[in-house]
Amino acid sequence: MNQQEILLEIPAQPEARQAATAGGCGKPKLMTPNRAQLVMATIDLDDLIAADHPARAIWELTGQMDLSEFAGANRSWEGGSGRPRWDPRLLVSVWVYGYSAGIRAARELAEAMTHEPGLLWLSGRQEINHHTLSDFRVGHQQGLDSVFQQLLAILERAGLVNLERLMHDGTKIRAQASPQSFQREKSLRESWERAREVVEQAGDPRQEAQPEGRRKARERAQRERQERLEEALAEWQRLQAEEAAEPAEQPRVSRSEPESRLMKQRDGGFAPSYNVQISTDAQAKIIVAPEPAPHSPAPVSAPPRPRRGWI
Repeated sequence: MNQQEILLEIPAQPEARQAATAGGCGKPKLMTPNRAQLVMATIDLDDLIAADHPARAIWELTGQMDLSEFAGANRSWEGGSGRPRWDPRLLVSVWVYGYSAGIRAARELAEAMTHEPGLLWLSGRQEINHHTLSDFRVGHQQGLDSVFQQLLAILERAGLVNLERLMHDGTKIRAQASPQSFQREKSLRESWERAREVVEQAGDPRQEAQPEGRRKARERAQRERQERLEEALAEWQRLQAEEAAEPAEQPRVSRSEPESRLMKQRDGGFAPSYNVQISTDAQAKIIVAPEPAPHSPAPVSAPPRPRRGWI
């Protein structure tokens, strides 16, 4: 019988590998992440958070507030030169949201804005560095106090808080100041005068040449010392005015921490301390006025003006 002519040479195929068993040596097929790659993704920013997310409520609340106090810092206008600045409503919303989430530091808040859904939604995934956040909070303290007061008023109108009855409490926290730092006016003025002379000498070009970094550090330290002494003198004058109606021994004020006071401690001794006081809405249990107060707590019937309340 004639054999058919081979039209195409096909190499011999290896036998199919037997499926790996429990006792076999087969290598399983697994899917692992490849992190050494760039990914382009389409993201719907509005879907980052749910419809009832707190960030949406905070954005709506800030839209009802009067933020005109922040308008004075604007130096660039449409049709003129200069770079645009961040909308004060956005920065206020970011800080209020940060406070509600327990974030107090500008660096921590800027870091959270890279991954936290609420902050990503508020900023539209735009980066706001910690310098901008810190400068806004420090430079607009009075305006932020007004914002928090408006926030409390909006919460009260909505029935979420009832400011007719507040619970007020406080606790003593020891200061870093030494008891020996408390001085009367004469000693404070002498210390301030010495600090002023040192600051003037630090800027004298005739002084011995020093490395630039060390010289600037010394100048900054001396300026800060002089500023603290100025604050101490202002605090002494305020205390003297309060005690003018009741002549007594001249008050003493700490050079390093002017707002601290010598307070009696639990062990019976005295130490520089602060009396940190908190006012809370009796119904909703929301803190409406945390404030470090060097004086005795105010009576519950006359609570202090709300300053830095948060949700």
